[in-house]
Amino acid sequence: MTMSVADYARECAAQGLRGDYSVCRADFTVAQGYDYSADEQAVWRTLCDRQTKLTRKLAHHSYLDGVAALGLLDQIPDFGAVSEKLRKLTGWEIVAVPGLIPAAPFFDHLAHRRFPVTNWLRTRQELDYIVEPDMFHDFFGHVPALTQPVFADFMQMYGEKAEDVIALGGDEMITRLYWYTAEYGLMQEAGQPLKAFGAGLMSSFTELQFAVESRDAHHVAFDLETVMRTGYEIDKFQRAYFVLPSFDVLRDAFQTADMAGIVGRNKGKPVLDPAAV
Repeated sequence: MTMSVADYARECAAQGLRGDYSVCRADFTVAQGYDYSADEQAVWRTLCDRQTKLTRKLAHHSYLDGVAALGLLDQIPDFGAVSEKLRKLTGWEIVAVPGLIPAAPFFDHLAHRRFPVTNWLRTRQELDYIVEPDMFHDFFGHVPALTQPVFADFMQMYGEKAEDVIALGGDEMITRLYWYTAEYGLMQEAGQPLKAFGAGLMSSFTELQFAVESRDAHHVAFDLETVMRTGYEIDKFQRAYFVLPSFDVLRDAFQTADMAGIVGRNKGKPVLDPAAV
């Protein structure tokens, strides 16, 4: 059963989370509230300017095409204005949230082509690392790829299927799929250099460089079941990065996978060590 907004607000307050969950609607969305200060606008430009120097070199063209189509970099984005552009491209829109939201409403938003984006931005003292996902991670990291029809279809499908996989006992497995694709995915098309598209990489100044360029980064060919069995790191660089040859491979593998079989075969088994896959 989905936790009520009031209960979730109390839990978040107890954990010291930054967002104001007390003003959430029933679907955990809030108004963006476009009243950002001059300093917040300056932090946004600093983050974008610094990260764009890397993404132009290390990001997959699908991400860069999305940035060009949406225009994300000059100022903190107006979610409504960007949603108008995004709807025309892939039928997606952005909804503002105060931070992390429960799994059920998150999946429901994805299933209906709504991507939740945090409505507040990190401070100048948090340029390099922030514990909670903020607007820069959610927007700069995730939204550009949603302009790509095949990836957009995968994300909707993820929202549609996730609850069923969880009901089978595969909650950690379906989370790993999101982590290693939407957050830390790499792409290497035939005859092309390795590039990144995952939001955790797009929004990280240091890990983007490590994942794509370092000889110490462990690159693994994408396999859906292996991804769903492999553990991941929350507060350090990943010890494995899965490499897709195309978004079509990701969408088609997820669309045709026997999720019940994958969960049944692997539920209760030890998680794979990412350094050993």
